[in-house]
Amino acid sequence: MGKVYIIGLGKSGIAAAKILKKNHEEVTIYDSSNSPSLEIIKNDLTKENIVVKLGENLPLNNVQNPDLIVVSPGVPWDIPILEEARRKGIKTIGEMELAWQYLSKTPWIGITGTNGKTTTTALVEAMLKMGGIKTSACGNIGYAACDLALESLDNPLEWVVAEISSYQIESSMDLSPRIGIWTTFTPDHLARHKTLENYHRIKASLLQRSHLKILNGDDPYLHNFGLDLDWKNVYWTSVRGKEYLLGDIEKGVYLEDSWIVAFKELIAPVSLFKMVGKHNLQNLLMATAAARLAGVSKKAIADTISSFTGVPHRLELITNIDGVAYINDSKATNYDAAQVGLDSVASPTILIAGGEAKEGDDTAWINTIKEKCVSVLLIGEAASFFAERFEASGFGQYEIVETMENAVKRGRELASELKAKVVLLSPACASFDQYQNFEQRGENFRQICYDLTQKDN
Repeated sequence: MGKVYIIGLGKSGIAAAKILKKNHEEVTIYDSSNSPSLEIIKNDLTKENIVVKLGENLPLNNVQNPDLIVVSPGVPWDIPILEEARRKGIKTIGEMELAWQYLSKTPWIGITGTNGKTTTTALVEAMLKMGGIKTSACGNIGYAACDLALESLDNPLEWVVAEISSYQIESSMDLSPRIGIWTTFTPDHLARHKTLENYHRIKASLLQRSHLKILNGDDPYLHNFGLDLDWKNVYWTSVRGKEYLLGDIEKGVYLEDSWIVAFKELIAPVSLFKMVGKHNLQNLLMATAAARLAGVSKKAIADTISSFTGVPHRLELITNIDGVAYINDSKATNYDAAQVGLDSVASPTILIAGGEAKEGDDTAWINTIKEKCVSVLLIGEAASFFAERFEASGFGQYEIVETMENAVKRGRELASELKAKVVLLSPACASFDQYQNFEQRGENFRQICYDLTQKDN
């Protein structure tokens, strides 16, 4: 392969560099940022003979042109330097696609969708492991894909379970899962993908390349899309029952008389499942479909269902203080995910929302706020914008508190005054105005909640 340039000194970029270096490639990582934390990472990688250029954009000229450019997921696919590279015939791929080149002989389960990806991925991984299948999750959950590829060189896997975002799909032209799952589809990431049609095309391309395809038939967009769909090997799910399935019942996974039914077989009573919310039942059915297609026994699936409690930062119960539940839903980074999260918890609720606002339709979210919230505490850049939206809709029970610490402390005060049952962090925003990612935001919420409980003791 020769000379490789990598854009982005994050988890994915570092993982790509390490596997390429192991394959004796000449690797240079470029990152336009130049912070003290990145300097520390640079020093560590230099010890491994990986060149890191901070505060620089990669050069393209006839003398230094690389044989390959690998792009981290956070780097837009249409920036000028990448478009120029493609015009010059330089192979340009994403980190996920690079991992596929090393792992293509192992069957993949690829999970994509606007919401529900992480929980479905975690469920699939847990079911396969319970069934004795050697697997690990990667992508937006677990390992960076190239880290998993590097580990598998000495310790081969039987299946790869990958949460794959639209950012990763658009830079992965050959990645072809054995099983593809499409969880939901609503407007998101339009600042990057420009149009809903382009966003749909990117998501659909992964399913088109998947041998077996699982789609959530309860999602309105996917249901309508499926009415005219001529794909083969499509499996549909529905929490509403078999009469709502698209396609043959033999390829359906659904609920009937409070039981999970997969391909006309009873799997387990749904009462075993501990997670709240109809959306999590949808995630459960899609995971069950994938697990059965991968050869997992009914008993292993039932055992997983009874023991699975969820994933961090998605409707995660952190603590109870004075009878009030403090719930971390930091992964709700858009209106639809936040509306689903709010709809899943008890009321009256105190909501913490805000961050870096995204485009989208906030109507259902605001309507649910009106129904369930006695107060909304607003943080981050979006606070003033949300306040304007609330005022326009006739909702006035909000406060701009700016920071997470202020929000949690004020939430506790209001919970006592307003007899709230829940203080819910469900931001409906990206995190990048105040945090590196939604995980850091959720961990900050967790720590502040723990600090409050320590003060009580």
